[in-house]
Amino acid sequence: MNMFFNPRSVVVIGASNSPFNLGSTICRALNEYSPYDGKIYAVNRKGETVHGCPGYVSVADIPDTVDLAVIITPAKVVPGFVRQCGLKGIKRVIIESSGFSEGGQEGREMQDDIDRTARLYDMRIMGPNCLGVLNTQNKFCCFYGIQEDNFDMFVQDKGEISYVIQSGGIVVIVLESFVGDVVGVNKIVSIGNKSDIDEADMLEYFNTDEDTRVIGMYLENIRDGRRFLDAAKKVKKPVIAFKVGRSSEGAKAAQSHTAGMANNDMIFDNACKQGGIIRAQSISELHSLPKIFTHMPPLKGKRIAVFTNSGAFGGITADLLVDAGLEMAKLSDETQDKLSRTGQIFNVANPIDLGPALSMQTFLEIFDILLSSDEVDGLLPVPSLWHPMVIDAIIELTKKCWVYGKPAAIYTPNSVQKTISYRQEYDVALFESPEEAVRALKVSHLNWCYQNIKDETSFRRSCEKQLSGETGLCRNMIQSV
Repeated sequence: MNMFFNPRSVVVIGASNSPFNLGSTICRALNEYSPYDGKIYAVNRKGETVHGCPGYVSVADIPDTVDLAVIITPAKVVPGFVRQCGLKGIKRVIIESSGFSEGGQEGREMQDDIDRTARLYDMRIMGPNCLGVLNTQNKFCCFYGIQEDNFDMFVQDKGEISYVIQSGGIVVIVLESFVGDVVGVNKIVSIGNKSDIDEADMLEYFNTDEDTRVIGMYLENIRDGRRFLDAAKKVKKPVIAFKVGRSSEGAKAAQSHTAGMANNDMIFDNACKQGGIIRAQSISELHSLPKIFTHMPPLKGKRIAVFTNSGAFGGITADLLVDAGLEMAKLSDETQDKLSRTGQIFNVANPIDLGPALSMQTFLEIFDILLSSDEVDGLLPVPSLWHPMVIDAIIELTKKCWVYGKPAAIYTPNSVQKTISYRQEYDVALFESPEEAVRALKVSHLNWCYQNIKDETSFRRSCEKQLSGETGLCRNMIQSV
């Protein structure tokens, strides 16, 4: 699987100098926009060079070995080019062309032909009807249609979030949304119709990828439910998945888009719970939630302390926390007394109303009191960015969260534009709404629970395998987990 993201050489089949040719945009991106240092070839009817990439009429004419083929031609000639790749010894093929199983019987027959060729030559196929892959680590990107400004924006920074996405359109919105955030993409794969490589393959790969800390998924169907569930159970990283097809209308749309029968939504929901997958409630959560995992420790309990310098948001966030299944932390008289001695605080009971007149020292004392308290598992700070000192305090809070091992989902009740600008300038994980911040705490705790269950299950299986349950000591260990 690694060869799809780290090829030493690639051939773009269908790239030419014809106006609006999509294959040529891939050659141009790899040879002119990207520092990718592998060899790039083009195959077209004239055998012409495309944006500096040597051209050939046939794959067989390429004098060197090739690691990866990207095919973007009319669907009817794709099966023939796949056979050429097999004969050439190319083991990894990305088919970006559409018009296969999503297009009716003729398309399904062509896709079956490709599958037979892949089995014959021991090839792995990504797609068809997909956008390809992006790897920000080596700046390899074979998305068609990408322009220079987009390439610089999408690929410049190395991120920690990897995505498995069926639709190319979702790829674009995820990449564009990260431009104003503190996290970024590590790798993206668009799997399209999934004639061969599917979501289970990619879960297994990203679980072992050292550069991936969080996995995001956009799915229109599940190809092999049992294999998907087995793969998910082994993943030791947060997985956030959004799936369409909850309604009959959505299922029909998925069928026409990537030939995906949307499966039973209730079954998928249960599979997520069994496999430890966080089910996203909206597309925006695919890019808004990952920073709670990369920039904060996990939430190990449900008790949340809220503090704000706007009393209204105390009530707003309290409602949201309870609705999310979290709890407002009950602060003891001793803790409240400590808080009251830090400065002129309007209300020391949770939610804590700080009032506007606070110093940096007061903020730091409040952070220490709450984070050190056994009554509090995490924080929901809601400080307005009315003074430069506030953002300085937020930066210090982020550091203290790691010291105490407790997270804070920070929402600043200002315009979204202001929140984003501060987030970019100071590199702090700010959420754009109280709903986002509460949801982040919810999924942080949910993932912590999932990972504990996976660890317990792994421990049980290890004990059972090694000792076959024959010793009382092992049985006691298993029962106590």
